[in-house]
Amino acid sequence: MIARIRGILEALEDGVALIGDDGSDGIGLTYEVLLPGFVVGRLGGSISQPVTLHTLHFFESLNQGATLVPRLAGFMTAEDRRFFELFTTCKGIGNRKALRAMNLDVATIATAIADRDAALLTSLPEIGRRTAETIIATLNGKVESFVSTAPRAGGDEQGAAEGASAGMSGIGRDALELLVQLGENRAQAVQWIDQALRRDDSPEDLQELVSAAYQMKGR
Repeated sequence: MIARIRGILEALEDGVALIGDDGSDGIGLTYEVLLPGFVVGRLGGSISQPVTLHTLHFFESLNQGATLVPRLAGFMTAEDRRFFELFTTCKGIGNRKALRAMNLDVATIATAIADRDAALLTSLPEIGRRTAETIIATLNGKVESFVSTAPRAGGDEQGAAEGASAGMSGIGRDALELLVQLGENRAQAVQWIDQALRRDDSPEDLQELVSAAYQMKGR
């Protein structure tokens, strides 16, 4: 089983990363890795750069179960991978659905589960009210270890900053801190930045990213 992969990010499209080795061993393999939405946003500026992903194998059923195709999912940290494994224990949350639903960072989703915040969960792709309630019923009390670095009201400001910006690119962290200084809610700002970075024309400098984040806010 491949537990971690490091290579050059050759392409990133529709939630799929192509990770290639440098060819120094004469093999030149390229791996197709499925990504959660929030990871797509954070890797947007890393094309042609070396990246490291913590990976998980699963089998996808095709043709009404007649064919099983091996897939590889990738995460920024081993903790994110562990949350994904927990998330998919919920009834109705398969591997593909979980990858699409996780367009916010793990700490934010875990905090919503711990706080029984069904409204935030239903804002995730493919998560309706009934599914949100199932997630809360199944995972409440099991996600505390993922909440420890999440931004929470009344919590330590420095710890919240580190948790919310973990895994972001430098420009993403700078934009987050600027938005917070301007009075924006930290968790919402993380969401706007992730959405802005997932666009095809993702911003390339701080000013453009902050402007794009405010465009996400206005939607």
